[in-house]
Parts: sequence; C-alpha cells; structure tokens
Amino acid sequence: MNVVFISPHFPSHYIHFVQALRERGVNVLGIGDAPHDALKPELRNALSEYYFTPSLDNHEALLRAVGYLTWRHGRIHRIDSLNETWLESEAKLRADFFVPGLLPGDIARMRSKLGMHDVFKQAGIPHPDAIAATDAAQVKAFAKRVGYPLVLKPDVGVGAAHTFKVKNDGEVEALFTQPLPTSYVAQTFVQGAIVTYDGMVDAEGRIVCTFSHEYSNGIMESVIEQRDTVIWSLRELPAELDALGRRMVEALGLRERWFHLEFFRLDNGSFVALEANLRPPGSVLTDMMNYACDIDVYRLWARMLTGESVTPFPYTRKYHVCHTARRASRRYLHPHREVVSKLGDALLQHLEMPAVFHSALGNEIYLTRHQSLDTMKEAIRLIQTTS
Repeated sequence: MNVVFISPHFPSHYIHFVQALRERGVNVLGIGDAPHDALKPELRNALSEYYFTPSLDNHEALLRAVGYLTWRHGRIHRIDSLNETWLESEAKLRADFFVPGLLPGDIARMRSKLGMHDVFKQAGIPHPDAIAATDAAQVKAFAKRVGYPLVLKPDVGVGAAHTFKVKNDGEVEALFTQPLPTSYVAQTFVQGAIVTYDGMVDAEGRIVCTFSHEYSNGIMESVIEQRDTVIWSLRELPAELDALGRRMVEALGLRERWFHLEFFRLDNGSFVALEANLRPPGSVLTDMMNYACDIDVYRLWARMLTGESVTPFPYTRKYHVCHTARRASRRYLHPHREVVSKLGDALLQHLEMPAVFHSALGNEIYLTRHQSLDTMKEAIRLIQTTS
C-alpha cells in the first residue's frame, strides 16, 4: 500500500502517524517543504521516500511530486496530511490521481462556514445564523434581523485568524473601509463554552471512537485578548452532545476520517454547533486522547486506513487530561521548577510551542492527568496564577 503523507514533519508529533503506517507495512511517501537533511532521523527512517518542494502551496509542484512518486512506487492508494492547511491540496491531488477520499467538491461543501451552515440546517442541528458578508449594508441588514454583536470571519479559515467581533453599525462601517482579505461570513455571536466532539469514522461510516474537550475560552478570545488557555478532556460525554455529534458526522457523510466538531454549550446546558473540521483536533490533543484512555490513536488510525476492522474499538475514558498554557509576556507566581516539583507524577509533558501557535495557545504548555476535576483545577491554578 502506497500512502502519500503531505508535510510529515509538521506538526512534529505527526511522526507518530507515519511510524504507525510503516509498522503496518505501508510505503509512506512524504512530500514536504523542509529539506531531507532537516528531518528528524526517526522520521527519515519511517519514510520509504521523501520529495522536497520549497512550497506546498504550489499545486503544480505537488502534481510533479505525486507523479514522480507514482512512477517510482506505482499506484497511490491514499493521500493525506491530517492538517487543516492542506485539506484543499489533498482533495485536488486525489482528483488528479483517482485516489479515494474527500474531493474538491466535498471540501467546498464541508470546509466553508456557509457550506457547514447549510449542512447543519438540513440536518436540523442547532447553529448560529450566518450570511455571506460582501459589504457593510448587507451586514447591517443582517444585524437588524438577528441583533448585535456579530462575528465576521473568513469563510474558509484556520483558528481565529482575521476574525472580528462587531457590536454596532459604526464598527461594521469601519471594518469595510478597506477590502477584506478574503471571502467573509457574518455570524450571530453566541456566548457559551466551547466543547468539542472528536473522533474517527471508518470506511463504512461507523464511528470508531469519540472524545470531548472543553476550552476555558474561545480561540477568538485567546487570539484577540491574548488570554491564557486551558483545554481539558471530559471523562463523560453529555448525551445531547453525543447525539448531535453523531448526527453531524452522518450529515457530513464522512468516511475513513478523523473529525473535530466544535459546539457551544449554552448556560441552559444545551448545545449549538459552531463548525466542523475534517481532521484531528489541533495542538497535542491526539496525545491527550492517548493519555486519557491509555490507548494509541496513531496506531488506531493506521489500522483503519489499511483496511482492518476496528469497530467497535474498546476503550475507557479513565482520566481528565489538561492542556494548560503560559505566555512569555506574563510573569507567573510559580516558576517552572516549582511547578514541576509540585505536580509530580501528574505532569505528563512540558512543551515549548512552535511560533505559529503562540498567538492562539501561548508559548508553552503543560499536560497533566487527573482523575477528578478538583485536582485538575488545583494544577491549573498552580500553573497559571500570575505574580
């Protein structure tokens, strides 16, 4: 089996996906924008071949890369990156080389905010109202119907980059004094905690496993207000969230894929869909899943991709695993050495984050594991209390 893996070196923990495929006897053919000599030795050893191209944004270069790898190794059976940035590139290459998986039409329907809006509406899933935001008059008319505040965001985007919250007509007019950098949508602002529904679905559309993570604040607030962020896994999935998540996966028609669905939990305990992402959750949440359940989702994905029946998959959510971030711009009461000493065995990892994640997630994170929410909250206070 020949699998093309785009950008196998970033994020760095995605090497585990590559290694898991190699363990299954797969020829993993990497395409990346880092020189071969810059790859970690363990990644080089896991790849059957690596094709370097200076830019992964150049579709002609990707065509040449996959064409060369096809000439060298024969038919390509899968193309993936598990990365939001390259979803569209993957889809185009699948169409070009007749490879199963999401195609450009699927991406246009499932990845755009307006496309998701239509899917949610047809499936009867509660969601914020939204329109295409082409000019100030249109947005103000929308606000007159649904009320302020509104959120304006790229129709296709990652995280909260270039996202704006507007509270009145004047702020809308100010925003449109210059052309927006891409196609935008205006969406009703919803106040609530962000709770995810994450997992995998097999080739028959059956859900293999599900996980849920809660955010201390939204990524938009983290980026705009530079708040410290906390993300933790839930040991029990709320029944309504599980039902809505399953309905959304079915409505999207996903097969043989990861999914990362985001919801708002309102004050009354109900859930409203925010968006669907056709990939694993970001940062190191795949590691958090492993720590929470004592499993290996990297190997589980490789088993599924290589045709093994993995449904049902036995697992138990044993722990709350917490992702607590610090920012270099703040002074914290407890220095790193003290935090490590006091956390003891509860500390799983301490990581310096790549620069691309600093705005949304902070400069460093601590992963900790707890059986109760109370001990988790104590750890958060220890890590995030400022001096």
